[in-house]
Amino acid sequence: MSKTEDLYHNIIIQHNKAPLNAGHLESYTHRAEGYNPVCGDQLTVYLQVKDNIIEDITVEADTCAIARASASMMTDNIKGKNLEEFEEVLKEFEDLLAGRLDPHKTNHLGDLKFLAGVRQYPNRLKCADLGWQAVKGALEGKTSITTE
Repeated sequence: MSKTEDLYHNIIIQHNKAPLNAGHLESYTHRAEGYNPVCGDQLTVYLQVKDNIIEDITVEADTCAIARASASMMTDNIKGKNLEEFEEVLKEFEDLLAGRLDPHKTNHLGDLKFLAGVRQYPNRLKCADLGWQAVKGALEGKTSITTE
């Protein structure tokens, strides 16, 4: 296994075992449930948005390791960002998963770049993207998102 693969595995394991921003957020302004029927992943995202800033975000997750790790890294990355910045990070993450972005040339992703390895497992891409789509849906006023 290469050093990059080792790091990828270690970061996924770390965020799976001790996800950041896990749990229910009492004073949320936006909420959406996400479901991935292929893997059985289910999660709920809670956001507190004020003046176009994501002031707080949490995730309750009953998911596989990839989905949990991605959601953990996502919450850490987007907390404190404005909605325009969230859209930029979302686009960059989607480009990373689709192979349109070199993981070494990301501007906004931080540790999320290590999820580029998920591309090797196409059936797991929806797992990595589930939390992101739930946040996007919540911000659009949707309460339920199912990945197809």
